[in-house]
Order: sequence, then structure tokens, then C-alpha cells
Amino acid sequence: MVGVLVDACGWIALIEADLNIDSAMIGILGEFELKVIESVKKEIERLPLKKRKLSLQLLEKKCDIIPDIKNMRHTDDMLIRFSTEKSWPVLTVDKELKEQLITSGGSYIEVTSRRTLRLID
Repeated sequence: MVGVLVDACGWIALIEADLNIDSAMIGILGEFELKVIESVKKEIERLPLKKRKLSLQLLEKKCDIIPDIKNMRHTDDMLIRFSTEKSWPVLTVDKELKEQLITSGGSYIEVTSRRTLRLID
């Protein structure tokens, strides 16, 4: 089973694309588990109420919450570390994070303009 790390912007893009999360992920990965680090959950908690309410409810229902890495402050750095160490792709639409993941040997899943998911190794 593959772990998939969730980034805040990737999660919002997934919700806004109105994709069936399970079907879309199974289509590209097979069996998977969604993982969210505490700092990403906190980012989603700070969103405006309209976006936050549904996003947070679904996040808490679908994702395993994992603790932040001690002595690391930047969310992207934690996502990159988890991605490379555990071989988990990151669900994101953040261009800079995607570049850093590829440079570091990580991978990512992006929501495309056609409302589909695409895995980039």
C-alpha cells in the first residue's frame, strides 16, 4: 500500500476539482493511504471558513495524521523529507514544491486542468 502525503494546496485543488478521491487515487496508484502532517492540517485550519469546513471534515475522515518532524519548521521541507525517505508521493499543485521534490528524488501527484490526477516520479 502506498502512502500519499497531502499538501494544503493539493488538497484544496482536489476538493475543487470535485474528484472522487478514492477512484482517482486507485486509478494511478492502486491501494493507498492518505497521510497529512500536522503543519499541513494547521494550514487548512487557517483557510477561510467556506473552504475550510468541507476540506477539514474530509481530511480528518480520509487521512492519517502524522506528527511534524522535530526541529523542522518549514512544511515543504518536512514533505520533501517524508517523500524521499518513505517513497511517498506528495499531492500538490505548488510549482516550487514540485521542483524541489523532483530535485530531491521525491515524487508528486498533481491535479490537472482536465480534473484528473497525474503521478510524476
